[in-house]
Amino acid sequence: MPQRTVFAWTVMISGFTKSQEFASALSLFEEMMALGIHPNEFTFSSVIRSCAGLRDLNYGGRVHGSVLKTGFEGNSVVGSSLTDLYSKCGKLKEARELFSSLQNADTISWTMMISSLVGARKWSEALWFYSEMIKAGVPPNEVTFVKLLGASSFLGLEFGKTIHSNIIVRGIQLNMVLKTSLVDFYSRFSKMEDAVRVLNSTGEQDVFLWTSVVSGFVRNLRAKEAVGTFLEMRSLGLQPNNFTYSAILSLCSSVRSLDLGKQIHSQTIKVGFEDSTDVGNALVDMYMKCSASEVEASRVFGAMISPNVVSWTTLILGLVDHGFEQDCFGLLMEMVKREVEPNVVTLSGVLQACSKLKYVRRVLEIHGYLLRRHVDGEMIVGNSLVNAYASSSKVDYAWNVTRSMDRRDNITYTSLVTRFNELGKHEMVLSVINHMYGDGIRMDQLNLPGFISASANLGAHETGKHLHCYSMKSGFSGAVSVLNSLVDMYSKCGSLEDAKKVFEEIATPDVVSWNGNGRLTEMGLEYFQSMKTIHNMEPQIEHYVHLVGILGRAGRLEEATGVVETMHLKPNAMIFKTLLRACRYHGNLSLGEEMANKGLALTPSDPAFYILLADLYDESGKPELAQKTRNLMSEKGLCKKLSKSTVEVQGKVHSFVGEDVTTVEKTNRIYAEIESIKEEIKRFGSSYRGNENASFHSAKQAVVYGFIYASPEAPVHVVKNKILCKDCHDFVSILTRLVDKKITVRDGNQVHIFKNGECSCKREETSFVIS
Repeated sequence: MPQRTVFAWTVMISGFTKSQEFASALSLFEEMMALGIHPNEFTFSSVIRSCAGLRDLNYGGRVHGSVLKTGFEGNSVVGSSLTDLYSKCGKLKEARELFSSLQNADTISWTMMISSLVGARKWSEALWFYSEMIKAGVPPNEVTFVKLLGASSFLGLEFGKTIHSNIIVRGIQLNMVLKTSLVDFYSRFSKMEDAVRVLNSTGEQDVFLWTSVVSGFVRNLRAKEAVGTFLEMRSLGLQPNNFTYSAILSLCSSVRSLDLGKQIHSQTIKVGFEDSTDVGNALVDMYMKCSASEVEASRVFGAMISPNVVSWTTLILGLVDHGFEQDCFGLLMEMVKREVEPNVVTLSGVLQACSKLKYVRRVLEIHGYLLRRHVDGEMIVGNSLVNAYASSSKVDYAWNVTRSMDRRDNITYTSLVTRFNELGKHEMVLSVINHMYGDGIRMDQLNLPGFISASANLGAHETGKHLHCYSMKSGFSGAVSVLNSLVDMYSKCGSLEDAKKVFEEIATPDVVSWNGNGRLTEMGLEYFQSMKTIHNMEPQIEHYVHLVGILGRAGRLEEATGVVETMHLKPNAMIFKTLLRACRYHGNLSLGEEMANKGLALTPSDPAFYILLADLYDESGKPELAQKTRNLMSEKGLCKKLSKSTVEVQGKVHSFVGEDVTTVEKTNRIYAEIESIKEEIKRFGSSYRGNENASFHSAKQAVVYGFIYASPEAPVHVVKNKILCKDCHDFVSILTRLVDKKITVRDGNQVHIFKNGECSCKREETSFVIS
């Protein structure tokens, strides 16, 4: 047998490289070298391209050493391949140095460098290299422009048009690849008419070009044109391929057209594409998004011969959407068992399932897997981890993941804000703002309502006003979700006129808008009636709860009970709790007992019913029944929620729980001021003497803290998580008679606006009279 020459070996190695059998190419190269046959520049080029395909910089580095020893380092063919190797392995600096060392860089070398920069998302540098290429007098070819059009999708429409002009001016022949790239570019900027002109610019056409046009219409959700183009290409004798069918099925998923999807499915079977993984993936996605059931999608998946990671991921995401979260874990295990490695999107889908199930053990397991693979810092999976931990009340874990991520975006912070608010961590929500700005991320209309809501729940009126200004400057003030949150914030902070003004700015109030406005007590009944009669909106349970609250606070307990008995919705525990609060407030023992029994029948482990009923017994002169109720609560292992009050002073929220405040020095100052105010009250001749134990109540401390440290002209806004006791109510009321200051206290039942010795709640029982 004749001895194989370097030419023969190179042909074989090149063949394996072109067919992407990179490992086989390297194995053949090893055999060639062992026989003492010296490679030429084309051998080295093919071997280096195989190393690039495998992202194997170690082997590629050894080949580079051989190149240097044999004197091919300045060869443009070998140099271009080395440039590609280093850039694909993330070594752009070395790639540029290699390119600079080339003696006579030709079109291929320049194009390879531009391609490397585009692949590394260095769009501006790619443009600079193209400019230098033209200055050097090296003519670009079709491949150069294909690569530049890839960058144009990110550099903008005008840049892409300039590249198109360059193609025309330089007389570059529009081959199928270049035409397809132009169609793809124009479709990304929704310029489908320009894309169609490119399609019709020459007589030469193929299925890939037409598929690109179909995909462009699909991307821009122009369903009629997409289907029309699909039918036209068939009428021209061009048989759609698996990518064409996948694009049309993607359209069906987007517009939720199950009938069209079934027709396309039938066609794929007729033309023999039922075994195509791409088509199968598109079918699974279509059935998951268009069907009320997951059955057909699961059947398609089960029939697939070789499902890939996209197949498994599509099925998992679909099951999450259909409420079969538990099945996702079994699928993940089966996927790994079949040696299909899940990607970050797969794991993100499984983490979504964990979020819905609040399955923290699974979250920890997946987090460990991500850490072992060193992909926990990627944004898509990081965001899912944050949401999963926060949904499971693991706030510290969620925060730690956020800080460990390589990059963060608005989705990261929106997840945190949403979950922190749900868990009542409103102070943490406001602290997120500074971290966002540190990352160069500005609030948007998705997370801004969350920040405003946190301000509302903390009674942080000044912060809420700053956020309102931000919404106007940023152009979000017209968003209904932002306006709804502002109505809620102003009403909870006692600024009812501001709440009304914002409410009236909402062009089309939705259900949430009416719910937030339910706190405007005087107009509440009119608003509730107008929901049906004027706006044709059916009130939800939240609106009935507010209506009952309005009637209850006004002492119209019989009407409030009538609303509960006649409404079309089934009463929930909150509505009975609201009526019980009103009964306690107005001393209606018999109705209060009835509401407590009904509420406990729905939520027997809610301590609020026991606490409210015990307080009602105390205030009705039945201490034995009060103690019996509290003992029953203790026997059931239910804990009384600590009384907590917050006050905003100079943009910072301060919290008070019983006797605990930030510093001993300020605590002593507050207690001293309380005693001083009580002495001042006595000098004015008031009959108020105060309960000694109530001196340490959180609401009283918060009010006095605001009185001491806020600026003289600033009102004081306090938020208390429980009902304001009578002693604290009277104390604050008298304080506003002594000093010209408006004090607002939002407790667990209503907003109290104190001014000139009077409260907006019009409480009848008072223990003071100032002569």
